[in-house]
Amino acid sequence: MILVINCGSSSLKFSLFEQEELRLRGLLEYIGEQAPELVLSRGDEEERRSVVAGDHGEAMQRVCEVLVEVCGGVGVVEAIGHRIVHGGERFFEAALVTAEVEQGIEECAALAPLHNMAHLSGIRAARTYFADLPQVVVFDTAFHQTIPERAYLYALPYKLYEEEGIRRYGFHGTSHKYVSQRAAELLQLEHFTGITCHLGNGSSLAAISQGRSVDTTMGLTPLEGVAMGTRSGDVDPAVVFHLVRRRGMMVDEVEQLLNQQSGLLGLSGRSKDMRSIEQAAIEGDKRAQLALEVFTYRVRKYIGAFLAVLGRIDAVVFTGGIGENSPAARRRILQDMEGLGLQLDSARNLTHAGVEGEISTFGSPVKILVVPTNEELVIARETREVIQAFGERS
Repeated sequence: MILVINCGSSSLKFSLFEQEELRLRGLLEYIGEQAPELVLSRGDEEERRSVVAGDHGEAMQRVCEVLVEVCGGVGVVEAIGHRIVHGGERFFEAALVTAEVEQGIEECAALAPLHNMAHLSGIRAARTYFADLPQVVVFDTAFHQTIPERAYLYALPYKLYEEEGIRRYGFHGTSHKYVSQRAAELLQLEHFTGITCHLGNGSSLAAISQGRSVDTTMGLTPLEGVAMGTRSGDVDPAVVFHLVRRRGMMVDEVEQLLNQQSGLLGLSGRSKDMRSIEQAAIEGDKRAQLALEVFTYRVRKYIGAFLAVLGRIDAVVFTGGIGENSPAARRRILQDMEGLGLQLDSARNLTHAGVEGEISTFGSPVKILVVPTNEELVIARETREVIQAFGERS
């Protein structure tokens, strides 16, 4: 079995896979806070427990205890796969954890300080409690390393790219990879060319050509691109200067505003949750309606841009919490796009809430698909591939 770990600054998610089958999923939140909580999911059953987890080490110990309880011990685990947010230009694919790889992750932490250092805590904690197991790291940014220079470079002094690594990296790579591969299977294609839309609290789109990412909406950080739950997405960089000069805000305050107080939450003044906003919009809340319009318009605009980049596409694919589960958001996004070959079937759209399948009309020149993402499965697959390759080389 493969144990998949995703450590955040105060959380630890884990999944246990036996081949392609998910056996167990857990989320340990509020690590280092007063009342850590463990949520366990097995099939349709969910259980919540109060636990002790003062740091990631104790959190990993709780994971071991769960494995003993559910599976009879940690010996069922063959390897551990870790999600790593930022691999910079150093990591193009999944890698076996070594001292050199750990150092590389730490060096990339300047680009994602909260995320990468939390991931390293998870790796080191796992080494303590799973001492004999190989560990593999899978990077969110790796899938987008095929993006060409013309798409990843910013029009800044070139030395800032050379010296600071300032460029577009892109994120949600495991999701875009999974849904593009699954779309190819559904459409019976060897390689998929199209647009994948990962829409949720964090949202990004990717332009995929013959199975390879050639552009994406997120940039140096996950802040760029479409509007999201609490992130602003694209804004004029001069907004930062304006807020500093006119309102006397500190840089950290502006960063918090753009990342945590903007997006759907900032526009609606109500919630970051699309379900709450859609309900408020139905009830006549004007700002909720505005938040919906801004979100869906930005996604539609990027679909148009990526159509221009790709020229010909097989399909547009929706995934993520909003992309999979909101027929209303999909309808708003695709309105008036029939001239570009995107013909939405209203009945099929409504019946595919969280359900995989095609939602375009039968004669639509471009297919429209809903594909529930499975990032953990991608990590489990890539972990298995790395340890098998390592075993063959040994």
